[in-house]
This record gives sequence, C-alpha cells and structure tokens, in this order.
Amino acid sequence: MRAVRRVLALVQEASMPRTAAQSLSLQALNRATLARQLLLARAGASPHQAIASLAGMQGQVPKPPFIGLWTRLEGFKREDLASLVHRREVVRATMMRGTIHYMTAEDYRRLRPALSEMLSGAIATTLRGRAEGLDLEGVAGAARELFAEGPRTFTELRGQLMARFPEGDERVMGFAARMHLPLVMVPDDSAWAYPADAAFTLAETWLGAELAPVDTPHELVRRYLAAFGPATVADAQTWSGLKGLKPVFEALRDELVTFKDPKGRELFDLPDAPRPGEEVSAPMRFLPEYDNLVLAHADRTRLVDDAHRARLVTKNLKVLASFTVDGRIAGTWSIERKAKRATLALSPFEAIAPADRDALAAEGEALLRFAEPDAASHELSFLPV
Repeated sequence: MRAVRRVLALVQEASMPRTAAQSLSLQALNRATLARQLLLARAGASPHQAIASLAGMQGQVPKPPFIGLWTRLEGFKREDLASLVHRREVVRATMMRGTIHYMTAEDYRRLRPALSEMLSGAIATTLRGRAEGLDLEGVAGAARELFAEGPRTFTELRGQLMARFPEGDERVMGFAARMHLPLVMVPDDSAWAYPADAAFTLAETWLGAELAPVDTPHELVRRYLAAFGPATVADAQTWSGLKGLKPVFEALRDELVTFKDPKGRELFDLPDAPRPGEEVSAPMRFLPEYDNLVLAHADRTRLVDDAHRARLVTKNLKVLASFTVDGRIAGTWSIERKAKRATLALSPFEAIAPADRDALAAEGEALLRFAEPDAASHELSFLPV
C-alpha cells in the first residue's frame, strides 16, 4: 500500500503545473556579471574584501591584479595590495585551472583542497608521455623536504631535484612539484611586489596554519556563482578546471535559483546575488591581462561577441588586456614605455562613437597615471580598426 501511495504522489507531482524558469537576456547576464565583478561602479571596499568577493584574481604576471583592483576600487593605491601580500593576508599561488591567482589567505586555505585532485591530475594530462614512469610521490616528497628547508625559486628546485633524480626530466619534475604541493610565492620589494622569478614556499609554513580538511567543491561553486553568476555548470567547470560538477549543482539546487539563457540552457545563481536591470549604465573600464572576467565562462557572449573572442588570446595563450564600452569588451590595449614617455595604445574591434572615445580617453589617462607614475608625459592613441 505504501508503494502505491508513493506512485500516486509521484503522478500527482508530475501533473502539477511548474513555474517556468525566467529567461535572462545577454544584456541582463552582462549587467549581473559586471555587478559581481565591481565594474558597474568603483566600490568602496578594501582590496582584501574585493579579492574575496571576486573569488580571487588571476595573477600569472604580478602587475595585472594591481590594475584589476585599480579599475574596480575607489582610491586604490599600489601599496594597498603590496602590504597585504607582505602581511600574508593575501597569497599568490596555483589555484583554478592550474594557473596563478591572488587569493585571500582564508580562501586559499578553504578552497585549495577542492582543487587538489584536479591539479595533480594535470600532471598526466598536460605532460602526457613525458610523465610516464615519473615517481610522483618520490618527487613530491623530495620537493616538500627542500621547500621545508626554506623558500627557493623553481630554477633552484629543479637543479636540486636533478641531483636526487639524475635520470629525471627537470621540467617535468618542477611542474609536478608545483601542481602537487600547496605552495605560495614569496613577495619582495619589487615594483609590483614580486620579482619575475619569485621564490616559493610551503603554504602551511607561510600562513602558519594547515589547509582546511574539507575537499569537496561545494563552497567553491557557491563562491563562483557569487562572483560570476548566473552561470551554467559548464561555465563553472571552465573557470575552476574541475570536471563533473553537475552532481554538485544538483546537491546545491535547493539553495539556488535557476534561470534560462537565450539558448535555453539552465543557469544557476545565489538567491540574493545582485541582478540589476538591463537599463543600468556601464562605464568604460580597462581590464588587465588575464583578467578573470574574460576567462570565467564557457559561453562568453554575455561579455564579448564570438567574432572577437579569438582576438583576446595570442597563439602562445597570452590573454590580452582589454577595454569595455557599455559593458562589453570592445578592444585590447597595451602600454609602451619609451624613456620618460608612456603611451596607451587602444586597438578597437569596431569603430567607436566619438563620445565613447572621449570617455575612454579620460579613463585611459587615469590608467596611465596609475600604471606609469614616473613618466614625464602620458599619451593615448587609437589604432585603426
């Protein structure tokens, strides 16, 4: 009888009308993402609060996160971030997608364990045949011992590993150590807080605390949605580098809200996350190289036209600095320094209206003053489309 009642209940549930998920336009998705990324208006938050809110900032190169915070925060100064890394409140370490990120110390300790399996797995998938026969545990153990002795660069580490494993491939062993061990980079007095060949050390040693024991990706997904939602499962997988996140989203479904994108795909979001109206204006903004805004979705049409997406990444996978017009990525930029003159060159994807060019010029001059404060002259040029 209990089984019969269960079947009848399922039939009744199936016959009940369901409220269709609201469809969100690309413009609505654009404004929601810009709001999460502090790009609709410069925020009064501290750099520490901003990095936490953004779920980290990609930092393959030391300088871009400084520009990324300048473009998002009121009154940001270079020393604001430098002081955080020296006080060990923010760390620069391998995280999502196996790439370097600036993370708050708390987030690194909480979220790094959820990425461990993916990072270790990247050794085989990235190196392929070169990793065959590698004694991963032996190499990782030896690297841990060496880092326990004190910080060292990977140039130094590779030489020391070769002394212990003379038949090994030094590049393979170095990459394996970087992926397998929780390491953070050690700042110095360089202009952007880190030298080109920064030393690494064990995260537990640097932070004086062990990593969190929880290694499930549920919190990572929540933080992703807070920073980049509404988003699909595929979007979260692209940002994190993790595969098979659908069961995680299903486990979280009761605490999330869902929408549909213009192609009918299911989008997930946190109920109280900001989703401003389509009519909200978006100011001109300059994004640095490797900015997570450009890399955080599988489908990036909310931010850039598919026809232009390939122009943001070079053949050697460098993600170019870009600028936005009305909230959409409209071109790339670079700064050229000659003696005391700094020139900001803008490369638009399409023709830009005169009023927008004026707004970009004003924002660009402010960027030059921040990025090249010791230049005697600051100039701006628009390259032909």
